[in-house]
Amino acid sequence: MSKAQTDQDLRSNQLLDALAPDSRKRIDPYLEPMEFKLGAMVCDAGGLLKHAYFPRGSVLSLLTVLENGAAIETANIGREGAFGLFAAMYSRVSFNRCIAQLEGHTVRCPIELLQHEFQISEHVRNLFVSYSETLLSQVQQTVACNSMHTTEERMCRWLLMMHDRAEGVALPYTHEFLSQILGANRKSVTLAAQSMQAAGLISYHRGAIQVLDRRGLEKASCECYAIVKERFDAFLTPPSTAVRSHSKA
Repeated sequence: MSKAQTDQDLRSNQLLDALAPDSRKRIDPYLEPMEFKLGAMVCDAGGLLKHAYFPRGSVLSLLTVLENGAAIETANIGREGAFGLFAAMYSRVSFNRCIAQLEGHTVRCPIELLQHEFQISEHVRNLFVSYSETLLSQVQQTVACNSMHTTEERMCRWLLMMHDRAEGVALPYTHEFLSQILGANRKSVTLAAQSMQAAGLISYHRGAIQVLDRRGLEKASCECYAIVKERFDAFLTPPSTAVRSHSKA
């Protein structure tokens, strides 16, 4: 990997980009580029976190694991965020299983460095807490969505979130995989996919899903996609700007 490519890897996560220059200067030498394959285990529930992971093309999925081995997604993380910030602030044990939901690049940073920045920098504290609250809002919205909305609406919401991160690439997901992620039975997922394909929203062939009508998919989705997207878009406004604006007001 060339130095130019490595430098680009380090700049392309939006949460990292929001760090103050002095914090970035201290942690940049320790950022380690990685590439996750689809389904790769980043950390299991109860595992000790030694690094935080900042996607720069990959998507990480947080799964809640039940006693019978079933696991359902409660949040996913793309370029906008990171996995492991709770460990940098409080506990170093992961409460969720984290897997790679979309192949791509990631950089990781030792937890000790982020803990140090959290302790010495008010900007980093504000940023990490703000992001963690926003991620928690995604978890809460997902719980409500899984309880109240139809399989097709939930599937539209999930595909839109993945489509945002995949940059036009076909999504490599089977009906069986989607049923596990959404906590829905296989038959309902198949019927939903057939309905969406008949409406011209997606095409599905040999385990690859291509979004054909993005606007139509947004209309067919429940409100949860737009709510979560709006919250993350607002989070990406630097906290210091918001504080200064509030003070002037």
